Amino acid sequence: MRVRCLPFLFAALAVSGVAQLRLPGGHDVQIPGLGGGSNEAITTSIKDAKFEAVDKDGFNPTCADLFGLERTLKGGFILKAGAYGAQVQSYCLHAGTHGPVDGDGYLYAPVKGPLAKTVTHVVQNSVSHPEIEQHDVQALLWAMQAHVKITDMNSHMQSVATTLLTSQEMFDINGGALGLLTDDRIGGMFIKQPPILRQAMEAEARLRNALSGPGGSYEDLERIAVLSGDPNVKGPGSRDVPAGRWSLHPDGYYVRYIPSGYPSTRLEIFVPEGSKAIGKEFDPATQIATPANTSRQRLIQSGRLKRQ
Repeated sequence: MRVRCLPFLFAALAVSGVAQLRLPGGHDVQIPGLGGGSNEAITTSIKDAKFEAVDKDGFNPTCADLFGLERTLKGGFILKAGAYGAQVQSYCLHAGTHGPVDGDGYLYAPVKGPLAKTVTHVVQNSVSHPEIEQHDVQALLWAMQAHVKITDMNSHMQSVATTLLTSQEMFDINGGALGLLTDDRIGGMFIKQPPILRQAMEAEARLRNALSGPGGSYEDLERIAVLSGDPNVKGPGSRDVPAGRWSLHPDGYYVRYIPSGYPSTRLEIFVPEGSKAIGKEFDPATQIATPANTSRQRLIQSGRLKRQ
């Protein structure tokens, strides 16, 4: 059987014929004989989380309803002075890692990578399509990250893709599938790599197989994407960040993320009086809640309320 290379893990080096694997913590492993372009769908890592607001530790304002703010066409919010919060729908952007647990620290980082604009657009567009279930949005995001061609998806997922993607985005995804490698070659190259890397590779391969064709249930996909077992292991490059730490966004407001499992995140923002952020758009889909523990899933939030 033949399977495609794994999208999250490959990044091109300047030297032809050499590929580079990126661990979840941003560490790289070079593999000779696999040249080509960068295949990472989303590259945001803990190295991009440079906006910690340590001085705001212990700051817990009473928040008004985030959804009481004026909305934008993209599903964002027009900022006013004050503190605002809501439980929103969030999505996993790192299959093959553990979901968040109580006590995890998450920090703001921008969405980066070859599919950054497309992923952001899917999450934004989902706000105007409440008829599309959250698990279908998540399945599409996993499929995009695993570089599954839309033409290989089942009819239901093709319909979801047609609704949430532009024709140009669909064309790009269909034309950007990765080259094929044999299972034996993959096993030979990576069997000696660190366990966290092998776990991510295995999850990507299994997701690709499950999402190409009729596939199984969403629960089957979730079992592949969200690791079970010991959730306390720390990945390479992890940092010590307490739960609920604020980040200072470059636009001048504070933001923090408190996940309750990967599909639901308590999102809070604080806009000081006189801040340059007043009147600007806060768009959750342009941000990634980046785990300080790199063995955890990175999360993107949406402007859709998470109903309990």
